[in-house]
Amino acid sequence: MIADPRPISRALLSVSDKSGLAEFARALTAHGIELVSTGGTAKALKDAGLKVVDVAELTGFPEMMDGRVKTLHPKVHGGLLAVRGDKQHAAAMQAHGIRPIDLLVVNLYPFEATVAKGASFDDCIENIDIGGPAMIRAAAKNHTAVTVVVEPADYAAVLAELSEHKGTTTLALRMKLAAKAYARTAAYDAAISNWFAQTLGDTAPDYRAFGGKLAEALRYGENPHQSAAFYRDGAKRFGVASARQVQGKQLSYNNINDTDAAYECAAEFDAKRTAACVIVKHANPCGVAEGKDLAEAYAKALACDPTSAFGGIVALNRKLDAEAAKSITEIFTEVIIAPDASEDAIAIVGAKKNLRLLLAGGVPDPRAGGLTVKSVAGGLLVQSRDNASVDDMALKVVSKRAPSEAELRDLRFAYRVAKHVKSNTIVYAKDSATVGIGAGQMSRIDAARIAARKAEDAARDAKLPAPPTKDSVVASDAFFPFADGLLVAIEAGATAVIQPGGSVRDDEVIKAADEHGVAMVFTGTRHFRH
Repeated sequence: MIADPRPISRALLSVSDKSGLAEFARALTAHGIELVSTGGTAKALKDAGLKVVDVAELTGFPEMMDGRVKTLHPKVHGGLLAVRGDKQHAAAMQAHGIRPIDLLVVNLYPFEATVAKGASFDDCIENIDIGGPAMIRAAAKNHTAVTVVVEPADYAAVLAELSEHKGTTTLALRMKLAAKAYARTAAYDAAISNWFAQTLGDTAPDYRAFGGKLAEALRYGENPHQSAAFYRDGAKRFGVASARQVQGKQLSYNNINDTDAAYECAAEFDAKRTAACVIVKHANPCGVAEGKDLAEAYAKALACDPTSAFGGIVALNRKLDAEAAKSITEIFTEVIIAPDASEDAIAIVGAKKNLRLLLAGGVPDPRAGGLTVKSVAGGLLVQSRDNASVDDMALKVVSKRAPSEAELRDLRFAYRVAKHVKSNTIVYAKDSATVGIGAGQMSRIDAARIAARKAEDAARDAKLPAPPTKDSVVASDAFFPFADGLLVAIEAGATAVIQPGGSVRDDEVIKAADEHGVAMVFTGTRHFRH
């Protein structure tokens, strides 16, 4: 029968993150617990005035090979793995001079952080921990007797139990810590294997694993009956995961998903060149615009679809200033995300206590690589990030009329936006602003109609003399399979079109453009988004 709680008389500590270490170890000694340690950890404890048995004394072998070999020894693993109360295990321990280890405190070499800072291949290899994961897995397997701690955040829970239970820990805590231990080594190995795959240029390795660290448990998922949590995967990419929440309610699952969609779209616009604003609702942009400043960009983006913008997410590619903050807070907004914000802007947003303000610290690079992952029944779909930029595409004029300079500027703008709208996608744009967006339709002609209808509705509400699609340009995320969708756009007033091309009916579509004097440009690059 498992004894519970289990006493702790001996602890092995070997950590790369030494925050809180000395205080934790001192509290352990107050409970009469003997400390065993390695290398730098042993030195830190001795410098703190604590009595420590070096692991080399325990094993009878010095650390060797630049510290690669120090804990891989039967006197360590036997002390962790021995089943307490098992006569054969007890006899083996006695025969070989192995003493039990009741508490293991290990956090791993900082491999993820080393990769994130762009270290060399050799430095990354040296930061792959071997002994640490081996000890962690051994201690976690034997959690009926051994307490395993893999991060300083759990020091307090262990000390609380030692105090409450007179130097012992409960099985409930040991099981919880063992589960975390296995998850930690799994995430660690996933980071290593994915780094190797990236280094080798292997886009389809035989095994794929992904891991993350809990950022926060969420109130619920996409719907209230679904549970959810948010994890950071350690990738060095500015966005929701890197953001500091200055104020507002806790982010929901949908807030995080929509904010990510908005910020990734905003990143398409170079902040050194222009101010840009993206308004998102249900993961789709409902207004995007460039302007001389953020306030102008927001006003132009809002004009595209003010109805949908109510309760939306606002993403900015520049530091939020007071003028923009005043405009954005005039209607109900769920989240504002920007790389930074002025103190005046923070104070203005602060008047809306429920409005979340996220400062990401930077803008993500739209051309950077990386992976996206989607779950399907029984598996995962993994692909490289869509990092194609219209600025890098060799645009091919296929119509008789070439687009004007102004049309070409708007065509590039519209194609940047189309990349971030759910397929099938049609985007009308004019003067560096969206004026109609059709998202997520089963047919492209319906997307064109919906986008035009939204523009008509916005014009009616704003009492404009004509829909803003008149003299606009139009972008399609994929080729027009028939001329009908293009004809809808032409009827709405579009004068130029940008699309990937590649349909068996391209000639038919080009002919329709020529018949109406419309300029058409092929990109050769599709932007499906599902």
